[in-house]
Amino acid sequence: MIHKIDELSADISRLKANNSEELEALRIKYLSKKGEIAALMNDFRTVAAEHKREIGQRLNELKTKAQDKINELKESVDRPAASESIPDLTRTSYPYHMGTRHPLSVVKKEICDILSRLGFSIAEGPEIEDDWHVFSSLNFAADHPARDMQDTFFVMHGADILLRTHTSSVQTRVMEKTQPPIRIICPGRVYRNEAISYRAHCFFHQVEALYIDKNVSFADLKQVLLFFAKEMFGSNTQIRLRPSFFPFTEPSAEMDISCNLCGGKGCPFCKYTGWVEILGCGMVDPNVLRNCGIDPDIYSGYALGMGIERITNLKYQVKDLRLFSENDVRFLRQFEAAT
Repeated sequence: MIHKIDELSADISRLKANNSEELEALRIKYLSKKGEIAALMNDFRTVAAEHKREIGQRLNELKTKAQDKINELKESVDRPAASESIPDLTRTSYPYHMGTRHPLSVVKKEICDILSRLGFSIAEGPEIEDDWHVFSSLNFAADHPARDMQDTFFVMHGADILLRTHTSSVQTRVMEKTQPPIRIICPGRVYRNEAISYRAHCFFHQVEALYIDKNVSFADLKQVLLFFAKEMFGSNTQIRLRPSFFPFTEPSAEMDISCNLCGGKGCPFCKYTGWVEILGCGMVDPNVLRNCGIDPDIYSGYALGMGIERITNLKYQVKDLRLFSENDVRFLRQFEAAT
């Protein structure tokens, strides 16, 4: 009996288990009711009385040793391998990928933040508008091409209800209800009936600015434009103004910035001119002020407007406008650092 106990003790000392299945098999073999230690306990009844105390003590020690060995193996099986990384216990149960802000939202916020530092406040208006606020109040002629169905989405043509083609309609609504001084920026989505391609879309986004007060001059406008360009594209950015025409401003101009890719030396992006157009601007036409109930003999003002997609293209060199509205996560994840 003592010889069997010694053999079994030696076997238990050498036990190994690589997984929970092997461990359970060892537990059943040695510690179950039909296991080898239980069999020795049954044989204990045949031991002579003078040896019962010694053998009984040895059997108890053997059972304790087997239990301790099984527990030791259980800890080693449950413990992760040293090469495995310890998981982050603060993470959620599912590995959710955190979203990011859309590149157009990032650029819109940056534009608004720059102009807000100059005292402009944000104004918003409806996307479904009427002819007066989109065209007539802004000095558009009755036969202006923008009023054609080929250029504008009309919701109710007979009632002249349409999707706004620019956020200037927000400016007219503010001017009708507010007396100068007025200093606002108008971000929002606009719609035009254009064929969708890599360089044009039927909807896009604008930010326009309006400042009306006494003695506002074109020099004030130029200083705002220069400040905006340097803040948006870098301190080395230069600007130039070219004469242009818009029905609601007089004089009107288009602003170019020195190409931020070649530094004004000329490259394919700027068509080797060294300049890239980014926005239109000008002094508010007196007729527009008069239409909105503001006396042009007392007040003057300037307005400027830019496409957010255009600015985003310049900052991130996105070649296809359609990418902004397709919600392709492979494209959007490129702007994670921008948020």
